[in-house]
Amino acid sequence: MVESKGWQWEMVKEDENSIWKNPCIESYYLLNRWKMAGKMDFLDLGCGLGRHSMLFGRNGFHVRCFDISREALARTRAWAESEGLAFDYADGDMLALPYEKESADCILCRNVISHTDTNGVKRAVSEIGRVLKTGGECYLTLGSKATWQERHREWPQVDENTRLCMDEGPEYEVPHFYADYALVKELFSAFKIIWINHVEDFWEQEGSTRSSFHYHVLVQKTAGEKEAK
Repeated sequence: MVESKGWQWEMVKEDENSIWKNPCIESYYLLNRWKMAGKMDFLDLGCGLGRHSMLFGRNGFHVRCFDISREALARTRAWAESEGLAFDYADGDMLALPYEKESADCILCRNVISHTDTNGVKRAVSEIGRVLKTGGECYLTLGSKATWQERHREWPQVDENTRLCMDEGPEYEVPHFYADYALVKELFSAFKIIWINHVEDFWEQEGSTRSSFHYHVLVQKTAGEKEAK
């Protein structure tokens, strides 16, 4: 298993218009879904600069912020305190979450769990299952092999599903795991899969159009399910 490595958030500027300061589209749906269901113990797994912690905190959730980066947590805390919000903070490795069994109603883990190798992803999924309450839900994203085949051939291969990012920037030398549909289903076989979406995102860079694919997955921990391996 490769050593876990987080983003170098020190390289990301403070900009209120940045993507890292604005919640993802899906988070608004999840906010309403979970609030209506009374699922108010929220874990922001890989919180980054706190964009989702702030959204859920402003809407009355009990928020726990977790990240491997102390820089990310410090900046999230400063933002939250500037608005009078009190969150719980913990730094560490997603492969060994510092939380009690069945302590979270809902977990958001966007563009996080893929930053390890295959064995690491399996361990992280197991940890998510341990921390979720029965009936609790987790939304997460996984890199897709549809992206790997087109864009990342030059990155060093760690295992059959993982490559090491060599692009200069905050993700330099951070592992990137990629899945296909069958592997996503296998990884979450211990959960009830509510939905799996395969999404292509587009952006313009250096005069050309680029894209990447991700799996967006919503799962639920149900009573009597076998433990994740």
